[in-house]
Amino acid sequence: MNDIILLKQGEIVLKGQNKRFFEAKLIANAKRRLKKFGSFHVYATQSTVYVEPQSDDCDMDGALDAMTKLFGVVSVTRAMACDKDKDAIFETAKTYLAEAFDEAKSFKVETKRSDKAFPMTSIELSQYVGGLLSEEFPEVEVDVHDPELTVHVEVRESAAYVHGKPLPGAGGMPVGSNGRAVTLLSGGIDSPVSSYMIARRGIHLIPVHFFSFPYTSEQAKEKVLELARILTASCGRLTVEIVPFTHIQEEIRDKCPEEYFTLIMRRFMMRISERIADMNGCKALVTGENLGQVASQTMEALRVTEQPLSLPVLRPLIGMDKRDIIAIAEKIGTFETSILPYEDCCTVFTPRHPRTKPKLEEVLEVESALDVEALIKEAMDGIERVCFEI
Repeated sequence: MNDIILLKQGEIVLKGQNKRFFEAKLIANAKRRLKKFGSFHVYATQSTVYVEPQSDDCDMDGALDAMTKLFGVVSVTRAMACDKDKDAIFETAKTYLAEAFDEAKSFKVETKRSDKAFPMTSIELSQYVGGLLSEEFPEVEVDVHDPELTVHVEVRESAAYVHGKPLPGAGGMPVGSNGRAVTLLSGGIDSPVSSYMIARRGIHLIPVHFFSFPYTSEQAKEKVLELARILTASCGRLTVEIVPFTHIQEEIRDKCPEEYFTLIMRRFMMRISERIADMNGCKALVTGENLGQVASQTMEALRVTEQPLSLPVLRPLIGMDKRDIIAIAEKIGTFETSILPYEDCCTVFTPRHPRTKPKLEEVLEVESALDVEALIKEAMDGIERVCFEI
């Protein structure tokens, strides 16, 4: 029998007739992430996905780490499969978890018996295996209430599996199971977190970055591309659409009152993002906006900036505290890159006194000084695309 990785499904188990669709997405995503670690057979049964190495040179440590970042999985376990025999289970536990027993002061055995044809109940098997392990490791006492080591035994259809403590999975839904969306990706803390959070709900993302060279540097663009690269570990394959934004910002600066700069700039961002969404079959836009955080994120400003759109705008961070956003950024590995001192286009031509409670009719009048369609076409024609594989 083989060393194996078990992936426990999360919300997928609650699905009805569509369960197989979500399960297929999860398996496909797992296979894609596992390719660089060797040849694996990946299949699902009884709400668990099995990841079986097909050769001895598979990188099991790398595969295990990759699976902890896979959306749709609530726990990840490296286990040893064995025959469905009480003595085989004991021998497997004794050898496979020997190192864990050397480090623990107490243990218990916990059994789940999915195969009801197995001749012992879960409690009987736990007691049998636990008794033999207690004799084998007499210096490790039995503690059924608060053990340092829990020996997990799972008796399933094809085999029995022995493992220690499961690792937490990423949760959520498999990427791609709930459609596609454009996410506005800046170099700040918020937008990578909002991208991660909405991808966790099963959305395949098309990141869009607005680049204003020479007002923003090449290092600023590389910073955003590094954020996208980091996100691929969880969000899957990403193609970043880099939109040249310099001319639009210069036109806004030259033809619009200063207090409206940011509002009109964001209206252009929304329009262009919706065009990109339409080209990619996306059904929504995603932003890192957080209510009241800056002048362009008041309720009045949000209404004005999304007014040109027909697609919905998803704002995962809208009611979150900044400390909580930072905590997620640290957890997913984007924080240190986000705080690098390279500014993005949102800092270009920042008004000294921005309008925080704009009226739509005033904004439309100010915006009428611009050839909106010509500027959008020019920006769309200049898009650069950078692809990131897992």
